[in-house]
Amino acid sequence: MLALLVLGLAGYAAASPYSSSIDTLNLFGARAISSGCSTTGTASCHNTTAVSNLCCFEAPGGLLLQTQFWDTAPSTGPSDSWTIHGLWPDNCDLTFDSSCDPSRAYTGISSLLTANGASDTLAFMQKFWVDINGANEQFWEHEWAKHGTCMSTLKTSCLPSGSPRGAEAVAYFQTVVKLFKSLPTYTWLSNAGITPSSSKTYTLSTLTAALKSASGGFTPALDCTSSNLNAISWYFNLKGSAIDGVFAPINAPAAGSCPSSGIKYPLKSGSPTTTASPTTTGPAGSLPTRATIKALQSGSLVGGLLSLGTWSTQTLATYTISGGSSSFTMTSSKGNCGVTSGLLSCGSGVSLTSFSAVTSGSNLLLASGGSTSFTSDGIPSGTTVFPVFSGSNRSQDYTLVIVAS
Repeated sequence: MLALLVLGLAGYAAASPYSSSIDTLNLFGARAISSGCSTTGTASCHNTTAVSNLCCFEAPGGLLLQTQFWDTAPSTGPSDSWTIHGLWPDNCDLTFDSSCDPSRAYTGISSLLTANGASDTLAFMQKFWVDINGANEQFWEHEWAKHGTCMSTLKTSCLPSGSPRGAEAVAYFQTVVKLFKSLPTYTWLSNAGITPSSSKTYTLSTLTAALKSASGGFTPALDCTSSNLNAISWYFNLKGSAIDGVFAPINAPAAGSCPSSGIKYPLKSGSPTTTASPTTTGPAGSLPTRATIKALQSGSLVGGLLSLGTWSTQTLATYTISGGSSSFTMTSSKGNCGVTSGLLSCGSGVSLTSFSAVTSGSNLLLASGGSTSFTSDGIPSGTTVFPVFSGSNRSQDYTLVIVAS
């Protein structure tokens, strides 16, 4: 039988193994809202007939993932804790929708949380929900816009009358924080003798067995980059609303990308990134006139841009940059570069558009329309390349780093 994790204002179900490390204080602040939904009905993805009230039944994204990062070189967050990636509402068939309501793509998340009495949640996020490049605000904005706006139980029409603007986003962040606090991945691994190391390797079965035992019988999905453990997804179905419903843990319906053996759990190393918001202009003299554009995804460089503006792991193009950090244009050997209908391209028939550069830690990020988010339909390898789109409407998200050449 599934243990149930209750995210209501009264705290957590004491019988759940997930509650062993939870601070049962009310994390929702003085301006908490209530969904008014029952938590005794059918869990998401388990209905046999259509459900009419989607304010109290998460659909179609009823397969919920609480995703966490293990970032190294540079490290993020404490050395004895994983960090938050987000809460994702996948569809019950493992597909997903994204960026469902651009009108609610709120900015200024720190101010929004503070104004709604959730300063404690913000303080926790500044320590445990951190971007590898230090661009925390953009990271939080991205997670809410891409995933939070797709949750049916968080639509504004589902909120109590008179709720302030952005209250549903505040509830999203509060729920993610509370759920994360119930999933101490580092502690559970450490208690089984599995700790970060510069030399040890582990098998996938060893890692999953330890986590299954500690969580009360549930197996997460583990993701690796070049055999390095770097992400984990805990899966749930939901009874009621994401605001104050019951999260029922389930086994991961699909395996992650880690190999069966030789998995490294690397030490956090390098200089931690700052939690300050990025500035909109780079340091004096930092914008080069000639540069390559490299792609940074989940803390790792994965190729960059070719001369047509496509994402590739082949030899990168050299771009000519004209202007300053707040506004500049780019050209490649193929011609002018610009973004049209969200697509980045370079060529003889392309109209020049203005870009900007955002300082993030030690990196200088390319921004279009003020956003450093770029996305593609896949990850390139070999001779396979992918078009690059601004925003976050495709399956693969990354940032583009301007590197002097």
